[in-house]
Amino acid sequence: MKTEIHPKYYPDAQVVCICGNTFTTGATQPLIKVEICSNCHPHYTGESRIVDTEGRVERLKRRFNLK
Repeated sequence: MKTEIHPKYYPDAQVVCICGNTFTTGATQPLIKVEICSNCHPHYTGESRIVDTEGRVERLKRRFNLK
């Protein structure tokens, strides 16, 4: 195995969500920032919430004149 081609592994990498939840995992980056985690994801929380990706919801509302 070549040592100079593999990325550095961080066994205690911090994952930080925008909801404030943090946890530790193993990764190739020391800090990972995410938008949705298991604490705030609609599937796990039971909330019926639309997760907008790249303004698609607004574009659909404009297209069909929805409010």
